Amino acid sequence: MAITGRFVLLALLGLAPLVLFPSWTTVLMIVGVLLLVVVIDLLLAASPAKVGLTRQPLESVTLEHQVDSVVTITNASGRTLRAVVRDAWQPSAGARASTHRLVIPPGERRRMSVTLVPRRRGDLESPHVTIRSHGPLHLAARQRTRPLPGRLRVLPPFHSKRHLPSKLRKLRELDGKAAVQIRGAGTEFDSLRDYVRGDDVRSIDWRATARRTSVVVRTWRPERDRRVVIVLDTSRTAAARIDDEPRLDTGIEAALLLAVLAERGGDRVDFLAYDRMLRARVESAAKGNLLGQLVQAMAPLEAELIELDWQQIPGQVRAVSAHRSLVVLLTALDGGDPADGLLPVVARLVQQHVVVVASVRDPLLTAMKEERATASQVFRAAAAERTLLERAAVTAQLRQLGAEVVDADPLDVPPLLADTYIRLKAAGRL
Repeated sequence: MAITGRFVLLALLGLAPLVLFPSWTTVLMIVGVLLLVVVIDLLLAASPAKVGLTRQPLESVTLEHQVDSVVTITNASGRTLRAVVRDAWQPSAGARASTHRLVIPPGERRRMSVTLVPRRRGDLESPHVTIRSHGPLHLAARQRTRPLPGRLRVLPPFHSKRHLPSKLRKLRELDGKAAVQIRGAGTEFDSLRDYVRGDDVRSIDWRATARRTSVVVRTWRPERDRRVVIVLDTSRTAAARIDDEPRLDTGIEAALLLAVLAERGGDRVDFLAYDRMLRARVESAAKGNLLGQLVQAMAPLEAELIELDWQQIPGQVRAVSAHRSLVVLLTALDGGDPADGLLPVVARLVQQHVVVVASVRDPLLTAMKEERATASQVFRAAAAERTLLERAAVTAQLRQLGAEVVDADPLDVPPLLADTYIRLKAAGRL
């Protein structure tokens, strides 16, 4: 039960007779009238328990795009339903006008639409709907919360797709050298053509030349149908906020851009999200849409406040591909002691695979390093300088092991990682 502002005003009006006739009899009469009116109003209100509720299923939506959640309310009671209905979406769903006033005659139904503009990636829920049914006098209401589960999956925004056209253009230029293809652009045989001055004599196909009256050379193209294994770190270091975005979200953007680019380049892509257990996996997709599968798998990912089990990473990669692959580790270069985790694992992986380590660098470190006006700023500058030197040392060690390293600001990591993939492909290292 709930009372309304009208009941409060009516109670205040009841003070006038009390002032004119101050006695206990007047008080009892006023209280009795108020209780009688409230009971009559409640009895005439439609029962919330007899209201039918159905919710339309919601499709997935990209972050910051809007979608409408529609609930159908059916009045199965014999009285007119005068109700305030609230769809209880969690705050991060960004519900606009989640409370509606409805008047539904007996046996009829109405639809209530709530616009959602989600502000967080993942699965958002509305566990119930609250109905407050008023009587005809609107003095009191009967209220009940009814379970009506609703779920909305919010997909990653994929802002880095703006880089995709330029990166695909580079891939087409790499793969479409046609008459000027030379050895070094790849090691996968493409076709035969007549020899022209300047061609590498090592590319001459002597058997084909013997069958013809002119010299014939082989042409080569970048390798296709290679394996690209992307491993996303979802441990505690992924929870750090850099440029008002978790490191995990930047890793998702970089993984999406690289995966789509590699698929368009003719390679097979596998994605793993791992900390101490496998959180998500997308296998090489000959069937279905790779981008759709990736965003669905990445949407519910959250950073876990535990340490990454580095010793399991080689086994996870081996379970995906036992052959030479491009292994991309999206992790942090400043989490714990790299000598105990990252470096030994990279040393094992480079024996069989081409390894790229991609990490997000906090641009605040560079700004802190330059600010030295006060004593506190000098101490912060020293701490920032030490952090940057430690990252540079880890980067140098990784490169000595034979791994490629991408260490950049959040907006630069996805395109730089894509450029590294194109460069490795052009060099025939995949």
